[in-house]
Amino acid sequence: MNERQIPCAVSGAFALREHTGICRNTKDLDFFLPPEEVPRALAELRAEGFETEVKDPVWLAKAHRDDFFVDLITGMSNGVVTVDQSWIERATPSQILGIPVRVLAAEELLVSKIFIAFRERFDGADIVHLIYGTRGKMNWDRVLELVGEHWQLLLWALVLFQYVYPRNSAAVPQSVWDDLLQRFRASLNDPNTDANFRGSLLDERMFAIDVNEWGLDNLLEESRARRQPKIPDTAASKPAA
Repeated sequence: MNERQIPCAVSGAFALREHTGICRNTKDLDFFLPPEEVPRALAELRAEGFETEVKDPVWLAKAHRDDFFVDLITGMSNGVVTVDQSWIERATPSQILGIPVRVLAAEELLVSKIFIAFRERFDGADIVHLIYGTRGKMNWDRVLELVGEHWQLLLWALVLFQYVYPRNSAAVPQSVWDDLLQRFRASLNDPNTDANFRGSLLDERMFAIDVNEWGLDNLLEESRARRQPKIPDTAASKPAA
């Protein structure tokens, strides 16, 4: 990826180690990159003998060769957040296996995990470890920018952090606590009676009954349909350049 000048940032277990020191065995290598860069990345990987596929045009392509697996990730599977060039520009310079790389910044790593609240997988522990591990150096303006209208999930994560690390509440600036708590209080005092049901954005299986039987909104389907740009379906089958 370096030699072919494909803009990307390493995420996954390597990024978690970079920002928290937590070492976790990993079965693959995760790259975050803008959707428009995926076709070229897959072509270059095929040229090196990898088999490739577009697993989900909304967010994921894969490549593998023998026992080596690579995930190319362009955002969240629910279509809410999309990787753009700023994610790469803000990434942290580092080294992995002696190779100079850019590792996903702590802010983008946090936001990439904020919707992962499934029955079988919950990344809340990773989020609170990130906040603790960065020792008050998190750029909260950037985090708030990325979470946007989904700020309640950030507040939820911060409440979890305060519960786990009650002596370290100051790792989150008072201004951030005040902002989010004021928003939350306002939403309770003046609830939006036209607001959509959002459970499917968290887990379409756990909240399937709400959509399929109770007739509530399927924001997941709408969000995925709106997501642009998507990875081209033909990206995995184009001949290498």
